[in-house]
Amino acid sequence: MTILAPSLLGSDFKNLERDIKTVEQAGAKYLHLDVMDGAFVPSISFGMPLLKSLRSCTDMVFDVHMMVEEPARYTDAIRECGADLICIHAEACRHLDSAVNQIRLTGAKAGIALNPATPLSAVELVLPLVDMVLIMSVNPGFGGQKFIPYTLEKVRSLRVHLNELGLNTDIQVDGGVTLENAKALLNAGANILVAGTSVFKGDAGKNVQQFLEIFEKYKKESLRTDRK
Repeated sequence: MTILAPSLLGSDFKNLERDIKTVEQAGAKYLHLDVMDGAFVPSISFGMPLLKSLRSCTDMVFDVHMMVEEPARYTDAIRECGADLICIHAEACRHLDSAVNQIRLTGAKAGIALNPATPLSAVELVLPLVDMVLIMSVNPGFGGQKFIPYTLEKVRSLRVHLNELGLNTDIQVDGGVTLENAKALLNAGANILVAGTSVFKGDAGKNVQQFLEIFEKYKKESLRTDRK
């Protein structure tokens, strides 16, 4: 399944509920929520109180991206605030296997994120334990950055390797995702695209619909290819 995950960082913080409902009504199924601690990344965003407050606004999947040092400290609390999927950075965990298993014990789906220059080998041994791998296509910490081109090949290599392992793991891409590069990312093997500025700048509802049109066209093209 191909999924658009609008990133809340790109929204109007004065009108969070309005913006969430706009993208939900336009057809987005996931809401990407970046929790930043000012240590693992330079910025500080938001935490548990906001997640808990927003949970009552929507039925969208809460896709929580933990950009914090030693995220296992907060796993239970994040889940209690309504997270459906908790994604942690391999670079931020001293004991990655333990941190992933702690997420799974909460009942949430588990994801692992990799910064652009972190090799795929860093998560090789825990791939069977996770539901999703997030490939960062910018260096994390700020919205509105430009896509780093070499991460496209990283996505492609990951999908090939997951197929070799017989794993139907989701691949998410976050950073500089636009209407212009969405198809290339899908072709490379990604199936969850995070977009902040590209969704919330301008008409958010229309932007979501344009992404979903690209997804639908990709799906139809893939079906025609499979039949050949």
